[in-house]
Amino acid sequence: MHWQTHTVFNQPTPLNNSNLFLSDTALREAIQREGAGWDSELLASIGQQLGTAESLELGRLANVNPPELLRYDATGERLDDVRFHPAWHLLMQGLCANRVHNLAWEDDARVGSFTARAARFMLHAQVEAGTLCPITMTFAATPLLKQSLPAPFAEWMTPLLSDRYDSHLLPGAQKRGLLIGMGMTEKQGGSDVLSNTTRAEKTDDGSWRLVGHKWFFSVPQSDAHLVLAQAKGGLSCFFVPRFLPDGQRNAIRLERLKDKLGNRSNASSEVEFLDASGWLLGEEGDGVRQILKMGALTRFDCALGSHGLMRRALSVALYHAHQRQVFGKNLVDQPMMREVLARMALQLEGQTAFLFRLARAWDHRQDAQEMLWARLFTPAAKFAVCKAGIPFVAEAMEVLGGVGYCEESELPRLYREMPVNSIWEGSGNIMCLDVLRVLSKQPGAIELLSEECAEVKGQDRHFDHAWRQFQQRLRKPSEAQGREITQQLWRLGVGAQMLRYASPPIAQDWCRMMLDTRGGSLLSEQVKEDLLLRATGGGR
Repeated sequence: MHWQTHTVFNQPTPLNNSNLFLSDTALREAIQREGAGWDSELLASIGQQLGTAESLELGRLANVNPPELLRYDATGERLDDVRFHPAWHLLMQGLCANRVHNLAWEDDARVGSFTARAARFMLHAQVEAGTLCPITMTFAATPLLKQSLPAPFAEWMTPLLSDRYDSHLLPGAQKRGLLIGMGMTEKQGGSDVLSNTTRAEKTDDGSWRLVGHKWFFSVPQSDAHLVLAQAKGGLSCFFVPRFLPDGQRNAIRLERLKDKLGNRSNASSEVEFLDASGWLLGEEGDGVRQILKMGALTRFDCALGSHGLMRRALSVALYHAHQRQVFGKNLVDQPMMREVLARMALQLEGQTAFLFRLARAWDHRQDAQEMLWARLFTPAAKFAVCKAGIPFVAEAMEVLGGVGYCEESELPRLYREMPVNSIWEGSGNIMCLDVLRVLSKQPGAIELLSEECAEVKGQDRHFDHAWRQFQQRLRKPSEAQGREITQQLWRLGVGAQMLRYASPPIAQDWCRMMLDTRGGSLLSEQVKEDLLLRATGGGR
């Protein structure tokens, strides 16, 4: 007897084989507006390739097959290597081929290259986030190394600026592409790097010997790390290669890999230095300042990465809602769900406008005003976007229901990825302290903000009211209010961009949604229609 218990129907197909760039109207507009329109054709090609089912499967495989620590080889010799699934290497090849690790640092880099690189980074984040860790650290370290690469490693700059990914366990001079990691955090210190106990002593040949440990040593397979250690002159920054100039392995011992909530594809390790060799970057006692040069860049990438994950979550939710039938209608046409999805889309509209305005500031960092703009808003963006990502992906899960909570969906992996960007490179409180520091100690920061808000004054009463409140709060700012100040600074920054560039109905609904403390107001039906259309690649 043949038994048929049920027929499967009304189950939406997964989102694959879409163009991640062309389907994002806000991103396409931002690229044109912020000076990287010349990259649109390549971005469309990258978006098409990354949106394929094959690319998405690579992201899944790299996470369900996490890296493995190889402490010894078959003969018992110390190896201290990490083995990755082939999917990891394919993803890394794509990132390096697309110059996500160095596009802005080429000697002949075009105007807008920082912005173009930011878009490429965001597109890759929608497929797999763990591979972005070595990319962002290499990107942040390269301008510092261009200025002060130690003499024994002068030939490294060519492979650092190449478009090749080379995973071979070889000295850097023998490789076609290089990656740089960081080693700052110790067991007793966390964000308080001044409490580091790793010590460095200078040798007769000009190098230094490091003894100590790192509690988080990111991407241990990197060709070199920038490491903080205590010298006689204070906390200093050292270039610590995996292989020494003579081809011998450096005395860096991998103790274990971290078992993390998310970011499973990426290796994070604990290490010990047993008279490891390093070379001083900058001056003794100048380590914090050297690392902070990189920190601002990695913090921007944290915000970009979280935004990319949020964008993917919305895309998955929208694709599901357009297919799923509920009570006789498509889910996207149910009034309450339509409001939820449109608000999510509006949140991303604001983030996109602001993050790429911030990319433009980095593009023009030689200008003192633009550099101040980046200095003020980068920690605010990291704080606000990375915090917002966690509930945002949870909301996307609710759109799919139980299916979205199961591992066959992308959303559980996106959800687990979200907290790392809030924690890495300084948690939320550290970002807020940085914002307070800029507002109090950087001449012109408040004047710059005033000019930003003055340009859009009178266009929206909620924005004007929020700006007046913020000015009052700045008269007597306290550290305890740091989060509220940073959040309000972020909202004013985003609101200014929306009022400047978005259509008036969308900009005003954004201000009402984000700045009206009374709450309760709904988006207009026309704005909902426009937002949902733009979120799938149509509209203005």
